[in-house]
Amino acid sequence: MVASQLYFFSFSFVFSSFLRLATSSLRICPGWCDGSGPIIFPFRLTDQLERCGYPGFELSCKMSEVFIHLPNSSGNGFIVQNIDYLSQTLSIIDPDHCLPKRFLDHSFSLSGSPFEHVAHLENFTFLNCSSDQIPEVSGLRYIDCLSGGNYSTMAIRASRYNDSGLSLSSYCSNISTILFPVLWPRWSNLEDGVLLTWSEPNCQSCEDRGGVCGFKKFEGEDMNIGCAHIPTKPGFLPRGAKYGIIVGVAIPGLLCLIGLGCCLCGKVRAQYYGRRRLNNRLIPSFSLTERPVVLTGLDRPTIESFPKTKLGESRRLPNPNDNTCPICLSEYQAKETLRTIPECNHYFHANCIDEWLKINGTCPLCRNSPEGSDIVTPSMSTSSHSSPSSFSSVP
Repeated sequence: MVASQLYFFSFSFVFSSFLRLATSSLRICPGWCDGSGPIIFPFRLTDQLERCGYPGFELSCKMSEVFIHLPNSSGNGFIVQNIDYLSQTLSIIDPDHCLPKRFLDHSFSLSGSPFEHVAHLENFTFLNCSSDQIPEVSGLRYIDCLSGGNYSTMAIRASRYNDSGLSLSSYCSNISTILFPVLWPRWSNLEDGVLLTWSEPNCQSCEDRGGVCGFKKFEGEDMNIGCAHIPTKPGFLPRGAKYGIIVGVAIPGLLCLIGLGCCLCGKVRAQYYGRRRLNNRLIPSFSLTERPVVLTGLDRPTIESFPKTKLGESRRLPNPNDNTCPICLSEYQAKETLRTIPECNHYFHANCIDEWLKINGTCPLCRNSPEGSDIVTPSMSTSSHSSPSSFSSVP
């Protein structure tokens, strides 16, 4: 009964493990912007459920382009060029293709958003120069989207502009000095965008294993992230299946150990009670109703004079019924040594009968006294305060 209950428990555990593995799989919320590609967690489209994306990663579709709106940046948002989910980077550009203007107008800010710049920020000084008097200075770059017919907007590293040997005041006027994240060699191509990154939520390990990142459950402020649909490598089992197999093997193994322990305990108990019965036969019992009679045993030479027999493989004895030692109640085995009492021809284990005859000088079966044993009856001591007591042989 107990074994069947344990097996049922093992099966239930394995089944529930697979069930939890299946039901805990995170849902995918795909979204498309006119075929531009899927929107994957932590991003989501503004018309999708909140559980499909992480706060601060909302995207919108305009025509065939995907836009992102930063909380403290004005304007129409930024076009998403590329999302690398494995490295957790996001490339954006200005819809008007004039990113420096967004920085000069302070309409680009990452504050309040989950993103930060990948490139190192450095101060650049922007200058308004006359178109017919552009100085030839190393490191000075032309900004096309900010330039007009009779003027040109230039930019240069602030550290170089502040050098004592450099003077541009006679040709250009200082517009502003701002922190800019775009690498200087790429300023000639304003199509290049700004590279951003995020650290929370962290789905890199999940993406690296080919899984699907998402919420374990979406309830209020509980936004624990999990990973599901991880491809299983050939020859490998999911973790839940491994746990089920381990439990399924461990419980039957435990039952086998319990059964083996019970078997060993039974054998030890049987040997204990067998020895106890033998000791009870060898030790004389007391009787208060019989006269005191002491049966003395035989001496060693007399016992050794009794014949011995070594059993062969057939274990044959003159009397076919004599196949069990009457003292220890064990069957005779091949190659065991037996001893015979000559007067009655009864067989015993040599060790068993030797111990018996040392204490009691009669045959355990027929009570005959072999030659050499003496029965001593001591005189009773008479006393008004004494009560009779006697020793008798073990029946």
